[in-house]
Amino acid sequence: MRAKKIIIPLLLVLILVIFNNVFMDNFSKTNLYFATQSLDNNEMAQPSKLFDKTWKAIHHDYYDETFNHQDWSYWKNRYQYKIKTDDDAKVAIDTMVASLNEPYTRFMSKKDFEELSTSITSKIYGIGVNIYSNAGKVVIFNVIPSTPADFAQLKQGDIITAIDDKDTNGMNISEVASLVRGPENSVVQLTVLRDGKKITKKIKRKEIKIKNVKSSVLDNHIGYIQIISFMGETTPNEFIEALENTKDTDSLIIDLRGNTGGLLNNAVFIANMFIKNGEIVEIIYRNGLKKAIEAKPLQKTLDKPIVILVNGASASASEILSGALRDYKRATLVGKKTFGKGLVQRVIPMPNKTGLNVTIARYLTPNGTDIHKLGIKPDVEIGNDFDFYINNLKKDVQLEKAKEILSNSN
Repeated sequence: MRAKKIIIPLLLVLILVIFNNVFMDNFSKTNLYFATQSLDNNEMAQPSKLFDKTWKAIHHDYYDETFNHQDWSYWKNRYQYKIKTDDDAKVAIDTMVASLNEPYTRFMSKKDFEELSTSITSKIYGIGVNIYSNAGKVVIFNVIPSTPADFAQLKQGDIITAIDDKDTNGMNISEVASLVRGPENSVVQLTVLRDGKKITKKIKRKEIKIKNVKSSVLDNHIGYIQIISFMGETTPNEFIEALENTKDTDSLIIDLRGNTGGLLNNAVFIANMFIKNGEIVEIIYRNGLKKAIEAKPLQKTLDKPIVILVNGASASASEILSGALRDYKRATLVGKKTFGKGLVQRVIPMPNKTGLNVTIARYLTPNGTDIHKLGIKPDVEIGNDFDFYINNLKKDVQLEKAKEILSNSN
C-alpha cells in the first residue's frame, strides 16, 4: 500500500487525490450536475421538516423508480414523530440515503453546501497556497502568483507549524485549510519552518479566484489546454481565453487527467466548440423520457487536430467531452481508461443552509454508449494513472505520446 500524499489547494474546495489508494475515496464527491438551482437558501426549518423535505425531493427526482427495489414510503413512516434534534435528522437522512446504495446521492451539511457553492462561484477568501501532507508535516506545495501568500514571500517547501498560535501537529489537511481560510481582510498568522529556521508571517486574507483552465504553447506549434475542473461557472470563458492564447498553433492537446467533473452545461459548451451539429449527449430520466442535447450552430467550429489526455481520475463531465469528441472522430484519446461515471445529479438547496445532491438521470454518449462503471478506453493506452501528478519527477509519457501523434498529423 502506498503512503497517502494529498495536495489540497486552499483556494479550492475538493481535495486533489494523487495515489490510487485514495482515488476511490474522493469519487463520492464527483458530480455531473444537470441543473444547479440557486444556492442561496435562507429557509430555516425544524429537524423533522428537514427530513420530510429530503424524503420528498428524492421521491420526486431520483432516477431509479424502484428506489433500489424498496418501498420509499417506508422511510417516511419509519421516522414519523421520532426526529426531535438536528442530530436525529442527520442520522435519519443519512440512513435513508444509504439505503439507495448509490454513492452520488448524498445529503450535504452546511459546511459541505458552502464548499460546493464556493467551487461553483470559483472564488474563496484565503491567502493563495496549495498544501500537502508529507510524513505528518503540512508543507506548502506551491504559492499562487500575485496572492497574499506571494506578497508575504511564502515559498514552496515551507513547513506550516502553527496557525494563529495553534500547533498544526496532528491536524489533517482539511483542518489546516479551514484555519487558513477566513473572512476577507481578516488576518491570519502563519509560522513556517524554512531551512531549520522558524518564520512568522501575518497575512491579510483576500478573495482568491479559482483558475479552472490553464494554457500554454508547446514545441512544434502545439497548443496545450488543461481543464482542471468543469465545476466553476467561469470555466467556459476561461476555455475561450485558452483557445485565444493557443490560436496560432497547428494542433491542440486537451488535458483532462485528474479532472473529476463538474457542471454538465460546461462540458456541453466546450464540446459544441468542436462539433458542428448533432447530438452531444443523451439524458435518460427514470420514466424513460429521453432528452438529447444537440450542438448549437456556431459561426465557426475549431477543426484543428486534437488529442485528449485521460486517466482513471477523468470522470463525469470529462467523459462527456472526451466521449463526444471521440464518437465524432474529432479527437484521439491517449492515456488510461476513464473512471466510468454515467449518472447526472441535481443540487437542491435544503432548509438550514444544507443541500441535497440527488441523482436524477443517466446519460449516453452520441453513439449510444453507456459508460457507467465501464469508463472510456483510450485509442492509445499508455502510461499509468499517476503520470500527470508526478511528471516533475519523470518523463510524462502520455503527454509525449500526444505530442508525437500531433506532430505526425501536421
